[in-house]
Amino acid sequence: MQVVSVSTPVPSQRAIDQAVAILQRGGIIVFPTDTGYTMGCDLFRKKTIDRIAFLKRRDSKKPFSFICSDLKELSQFALVSNRAYRDMRRLLPGPYTFVLPATKMVPRLLVSGRKSVGIRVPGHVVAQSLVTTLRHPIIGTSCTSPEGDDLTSVEEIKKVYGKSVDFLLDAGSLAMEPSTVIDFTENEPSVIRQGKGGLDIFNLKEE
Repeated sequence: MQVVSVSTPVPSQRAIDQAVAILQRGGIIVFPTDTGYTMGCDLFRKKTIDRIAFLKRRDSKKPFSFICSDLKELSQFALVSNRAYRDMRRLLPGPYTFVLPATKMVPRLLVSGRKSVGIRVPGHVVAQSLVTTLRHPIIGTSCTSPEGDDLTSVEEIKKVYGKSVDFLLDAGSLAMEPSTVIDFTENEPSVIRQGKGGLDIFNLKEE
């Protein structure tokens, strides 16, 4: 695993370019987001997505969510109603995952049995820089151990995934807090998981 330090609020473009080169070659990277360290790969690299699922012992029937650069890019991969657009515009970028009807742009293995997909637009400059430089979305899953333990430091990540992950953007120790998941597949939004993102603009309760 190659480790490169990355600073905020202005990350080194060289570090971002190095990470993107790994993604383009079908590699796995770990990078910081607003919900902690995330493990990811290029959206269109099926074999690499399968590798991540294997590493994390993830059920193949449970699709990964992915990260877009902004609401405009997100709308290429999901059907966004007027209601969803208004709400998402107020919440993004931020620590939210939105479940939306998938478009044909989404690789089949990322679409759930309900024909929906989970998409994020994180409020973190490094994650934003990665997807902007790559020019299409990145698969993103919390960097936890196969047993589900949070990995909050570079040392912990290297101990668990040092021989499996290709590149890590080191932003120091980061607290892990899951995103809030909001389902927009029905007429009215519903909360699947209450996480870091607040719900002040909604009159919602967790299902």
